[in-house]
Amino acid sequence: MIGRRLGRRSRGERRPDWKGPENRLDLSLRLRLLALPSLQNLTRIQASMESLDVVIHLAFAFDIGYEIDLERARTLLSGESGALARRRRTPESIQYRPAPLRVAVDGSALALPGGVATIQPPRAELSLFDFGAISLAMQFPVWMDPVALLRLAGELAEPAPLTASARRVVAPWVERLRPAVIGFEDSAISEEYIVFQVGDVRGDWLQEHADWIAGLVRLESGPLSRAEVAEATRLSLSYTPDDVVTLDWAAGFVADRDCAETLQVIEFANVQLLEFRHIDDRLDDRLEAAYRQIRPEPRRRRPWAFWFSHHAALRSVRELEVEATSLFERADNALKLIGDQYLSRVFELTSSRFHLRDWQQSIRRKLDTVGDVYDLLVQQAGGNRMETLEVIVVLLITLEILLAFFRH
Repeated sequence: MIGRRLGRRSRGERRPDWKGPENRLDLSLRLRLLALPSLQNLTRIQASMESLDVVIHLAFAFDIGYEIDLERARTLLSGESGALARRRRTPESIQYRPAPLRVAVDGSALALPGGVATIQPPRAELSLFDFGAISLAMQFPVWMDPVALLRLAGELAEPAPLTASARRVVAPWVERLRPAVIGFEDSAISEEYIVFQVGDVRGDWLQEHADWIAGLVRLESGPLSRAEVAEATRLSLSYTPDDVVTLDWAAGFVADRDCAETLQVIEFANVQLLEFRHIDDRLDDRLEAAYRQIRPEPRRRRPWAFWFSHHAALRSVRELEVEATSLFERADNALKLIGDQYLSRVFELTSSRFHLRDWQQSIRRKLDTVGDVYDLLVQQAGGNRMETLEVIVVLLITLEILLAFFRH
């Protein structure tokens, strides 16, 4: 979740007093803060643009099971295969395999914090991926000045209300989809991501307004240090001199009018992060179970426990290992970007911010650890059984000798 991603401090501190129909700072407070470089740049961008045409994209990813039968889901939800949005530069070979199922849904139950009004009705679309994940994408077109948008970004740092609303939006669709889900399990884990898309393309976004962009992607309405601004805007890229994509852990900034394929790549990376977290969480449970079996509580130890193996637990872990490997393969193969260097860079940028490779390596290490632990348990149980059988054989031989002695 965004709050967990950021590791933010408490946001109970007092905010500046915003007054006036144009949401301008109180004059005395404004004069005290103008010495800060961040506020100087913010004042400059507000002077150059009183209002911005912005689309706020919210993506919510949830896991509902092991696999979704997309063909059956198509008949249940009357959805359409969602091909990757493309520009002229995008090769035809770049596409989802298999393509997710996309369904237009009613997202009226979800609204921006603070009662922010949209210039058009919000749009909501539900995407279903074959590896058991769903993603709710919301679009809120707004007309706001830079200061108000930065303030809204700070309010979006608290994701719990929005996530709860998103779950209510998808709940009836998940129930309709349930017959098409293999291994249904509505996980409590979720991932959220925010993208601020500005339609005003220009070549000076990062040069002139890095402080403002850093505040947006960090979801921080207050001034940031120069080092924090540099880190927040470090991972950026452009395709033309007038567009820019800047991504951070919790949010991103896109200055581009036509960026549907970029947004879909970011959404897909967010879904991958959810799936990796889901597998990692299940592996943590397996490791705890393995520890309990290695060192059971004294009152629960049974004198005959050595006779029993852990084949059932071992089989469960092997099934989880197959599931994780299958997830990696399907998630990696679901979207191949070889041939489009720009989209590949967007995905690499997002993967770097989400630490997807670190998650994948962590999962593989845990799979190896869990497998080794259970293999050791099985070997120990087998060794104990062999020792027990040897003792029984010795006892039988001794008994036979004693019987022969008494007979004679």
